[in-house]
Amino acid sequence: MQIFKYLSAFFTLCFLLISCGGADADSQQLIAKGGKNYGGELKFSSPEIINNLFPLGAQDAYSQRITSQIFETLLKLDLETMEVKPCLAESYKVNENATLFTFKIRKGVFFHEDDCFEDSQRELTVNDVKFSLDFACSGLKENKFGQQLLNIIKGASEFNEKTKIKFDEGGVTGIKIVDSQTLQIELKESFVGFDKILTMTNLSIFPKESYESYGSKISTHPIGTGPFKLQKMDKKGIVLIRNNNYWRKDEFGNQLPFLDKVEMSYVKEKKSELQAFSKKEIDILFDIPGDQIEFLLGSLKDAQNGKNVKHQVESKSSYNIEYIGFNCQSPEFKNPKIRQAFNFAIDRRVITDVWMNGDGYPANFGFVPSMVDFSNENIKDVINDDKKAQQLLKECGFPGGIGFPVVDFYVNASNGSTNHKMCLGIADELKNVLGISLNIKLCTLQELEAAILNGKAKIWRSGWVADYPDAESFLNLFYLDEISQKSNFSNSFKYQNSSFNNLLQLAKKELDSKKRNLFYEKCSQIIVNESPAIPLINDDFIVMVNKRVRNFKTNEMEHVDFSSIFIKDNN
Repeated sequence: MQIFKYLSAFFTLCFLLISCGGADADSQQLIAKGGKNYGGELKFSSPEIINNLFPLGAQDAYSQRITSQIFETLLKLDLETMEVKPCLAESYKVNENATLFTFKIRKGVFFHEDDCFEDSQRELTVNDVKFSLDFACSGLKENKFGQQLLNIIKGASEFNEKTKIKFDEGGVTGIKIVDSQTLQIELKESFVGFDKILTMTNLSIFPKESYESYGSKISTHPIGTGPFKLQKMDKKGIVLIRNNNYWRKDEFGNQLPFLDKVEMSYVKEKKSELQAFSKKEIDILFDIPGDQIEFLLGSLKDAQNGKNVKHQVESKSSYNIEYIGFNCQSPEFKNPKIRQAFNFAIDRRVITDVWMNGDGYPANFGFVPSMVDFSNENIKDVINDDKKAQQLLKECGFPGGIGFPVVDFYVNASNGSTNHKMCLGIADELKNVLGISLNIKLCTLQELEAAILNGKAKIWRSGWVADYPDAESFLNLFYLDEISQKSNFSNSFKYQNSSFNNLLQLAKKELDSKKRNLFYEKCSQIIVNESPAIPLINDDFIVMVNKRVRNFKTNEMEHVDFSSIFIKDNN
């Protein structure tokens, strides 16, 4: 028996070295089934500083690109079909009227090793799921998720009120543990799209011990069940390393993930990022400006001499919108006619064709792009009309812009970037048509968020990518009622419209998809008519990937799963 124990330990060690890459995986490129390799590093850059890796605090796409590799959700979206599938929930079922969702929690899933656990690591339990979802409904300052769940889950708004200072151990009444492997969520009203919401990265599952150990510092101590775990986070960037105890396998039975390391560095200018890609210092370019593709591809002579990087281009019609946002409670933009005047004055075609060199498509059908189960073709959007714009401004007491103050226009972009050019075009159009001057204020994403929160930003440029494939993901940005006003959350536009709120609530509880979309259309038309935000452009999500990076996939919501990527340097 003693000899068998040593042999068993030896073979176990060999298996781990092969399946997990081992210490020499970078150089050895150990082969897995299906012609895939273990080992190697994946490198990319971010233009924005990431300082919060807590799922309920990660509010932008850059942060969520990282947190989605560290944490996992109950349900997930298939990258190719966009269908909702089980993840940490092994299975789930919904009752007839979509008011009760029952989840069977997967066994054999472990959190990343950490000192906050008594035994270094711990298996996921149904209690972790309840704690995480309860936290997402809480009024604690660490929860920056928003009000999505407060009007949906039974008892969520009451729990939010009770937890402004400390967490209430009782939790949300509508989130119940049935047994050691089963959790039920009871909704206030029917909501057939609730399972899509549970795919959001913000609703990832984390252990109670991590919050008890790190408190407000949990933003830099992420502990999840995902394929990668945090190794380093500093001013230079973020480094993730392989979770050797990850539970998922691929279609060939290979233990995921394949990569040893994922390294994200910060870059101030897009030009620097483009140069880094051409020098093979990074492997992936996200959000490529259309006018830079030719520069990246190089000339024919470069290609003939083998100087350009071997690459592939991934392009998806993204569920995104670039827009101008207004503080609808500010003196300058409280009157909807002024916001409408701005809307009529901006020629989206000029912005895309002249100022952005054809990068993007004019958003001519409202704030919500066409997506799965929703078409925006019936939305009657505002079409550029200079005379109409001038008349509206005159009716507000500012003929030719006389008397209208110069307002700071917050733009989270670097000097000379595509977004900066877009906003220069917008300011130019407003000056020429309305006689109104905007002071473009370039800032970081964090500075923009702070300016919106403290009310300094009266007008700003921003973008939004769907959190889940449903029109509600866009329309919910404009929802504001008494419950959300009492909570820590409110929409950034400070826009309030009871008719809009009622229609959105009717849409949520409508079981018939056609009727539901009619409510969404009416909501979208209200946003067009009152212009709390001006939709500018829709865009494709274009990603350029070094040819050595294999099995790279993305979708319309710009999600990327690094767990299935592997490196093959011999081609």
